[in-house]
Parts: sequence; C-alpha cells; structure tokens
Amino acid sequence: MNLKQSIKWQVRKFLVDHYPKMIIDHEWPAQFGHKIDWNNPRDINEKIQWLICFSDTSEWTRLADKYKVREFVKERGLEHILTHLYGVWDDATKIDFDALPEKFVLKCNHDSGSTTIIDKSKGFNEQLLKKYYNDRLKQKFGYFSCEPFYNKIDPLVIAEEFLEPPASSADSIVDYKIWAFNGHVESIWACYNRTEEATYVNIFDHDWQCHPEYSVFTEHYRDGKGRAPRPEHLDEMIQAASILSNGFPQVRADFYEVKGKLYFSEMTFTSLYGRMDFYTQEYLEKLGSMVVLPQKRCPIKF
Repeated sequence: MNLKQSIKWQVRKFLVDHYPKMIIDHEWPAQFGHKIDWNNPRDINEKIQWLICFSDTSEWTRLADKYKVREFVKERGLEHILTHLYGVWDDATKIDFDALPEKFVLKCNHDSGSTTIIDKSKGFNEQLLKKYYNDRLKQKFGYFSCEPFYNKIDPLVIAEEFLEPPASSADSIVDYKIWAFNGHVESIWACYNRTEEATYVNIFDHDWQCHPEYSVFTEHYRDGKGRAPRPEHLDEMIQAASILSNGFPQVRADFYEVKGKLYFSEMTFTSLYGRMDFYTQEYLEKLGSMVVLPQKRCPIKF
C-alpha cells in the first residue's frame, strides 16, 4: 500500500467509526442509482443503513460475535440448539490441534468467510493454518463493509462441532435463514449446495410454500426450484427465531437441521452489508415495511 492508498484507508476508517453516513451517501448511488431518503427510508436495505447510523448498535456487536452470541442464546432459553464448543483462542499459535477431535470447524468470531473444516484424516498444514488465522485476527471486518459495530468485537478463533451433511446432500447442509422483526417471523431463505462458485436459494413462507417471485437469481444465487427440504422442526425453528429476534427491529436468525436435530448458526443484523441485491425491489420493500425504526439516537438534521 503506497502513501496515497494509506491515507485514503485511514480516512475511510475514521469515517466508518464516526460518520458512516458519509461513506454510505458516497457509495449508495453507484450501486442503487439513487440516494437514500434518510427521512423516509423504505426498503430493508435503506432501513438497515438508517439503523447503522442512527440507532444503538451495541447489542449488534455482542450478537454478531460468533462466540458471545452463544451467551445470548442461553439467556433466551435455547442452549439446547447450540453446537458443541471445543475451544477459544485470542492467538492462533495457542491452538492445540492434538486436543481437538478428528473433525471440527475452525473460524473467527468477528468476520465472515474464515470458516475452515478440519478433517485430520485428510491432513492439514498446522503452521499455515495458524498464520492464516492470526492474520485474520488483525483485520477489522467493519472497515471494508461500513459496518462499524463489527470493529468493536474482540477477535478470537473458535473451534466448534462439525455438522455432517446428510448423504442426500453431499455438497453442504441446508442453511435456513429466517427473517424476523421484533418477534414476528416473515419468511425463510433456504440456501444449500453451497460452493465458492454458487449457492442454490429459495424463499419459503411458514407453510413451506416456495416464492421464487421474490428472488433475483444470478450466476451465484441460483434458483433452487423449491427443492430445499422442509425442516422436520420448522415450527421449532420459527419459534426460536421469534424468541431471538424479540426486541430488535430486524434480524436474520440462521439455523441448521442435521439428523433430525435443530442447531443455531448465527444472527445477522446487516445481511450482505445491508446492500442486498438478490431480492426483488418489491420484496425488499415488503421486508422494509415490517421494520419499525426506533427514535433517532441523535438529533441530526438532513
């Protein structure tokens, strides 16, 4: 990084931490073709940006933390749907791989995309893995995506139970992502057969009716044709999402179901940075209509 790039990065970090609205105002028109009407945000993307800028997101920091969110799940009486936790480290060189099971998941608590499935029978480079995770621990995820609440997470590496996909789904288990609004569940976005190249997706309602008309399918987000299996514990999943979302204007609560058991995955307050392009505008506005914004955190004039 040269001097000019370094200065630009330092300016961006300052703005993300203190004036995220300036970053959003600068970047938004290039992606969406219009400015946000901050006095009257309509779709869920716009309301997520409003919440970033003008609401108390301190609880988002705790619940976006893939380690600390476990405490919250327990507080809400849902400890039984947590995966088993094997270890937590603030320095990857401290990881004792010999003490970990034959197969497990390694990831950071403060970012996205750092998940690694470790299968000792297939071998792995311990030193490279430790270096990779120590490099990840140094990164502030929120500066790249203008999500300042992520920068307040104390970075850790965690090892968790690996959930084995069923034989009928060799690529990946189904990720059931539930949109919920202060206890009210709207829909389930099912993602499966996920690879680096593509993910098959569909939106389902409470009765597991597929709604492809709500989605914008792309080369990456491909039409699953409604093939995602209805979870055995759909009602329990919806109830868990309702419990976890209570008190929040909007959140996406994610779950897995493996071998007839329900598991909690994570809570996401800014799905795709609050810049989702895989839903139709009509559906973005439908989700947005369910977000009741709180009182502004500060009396800013627009």
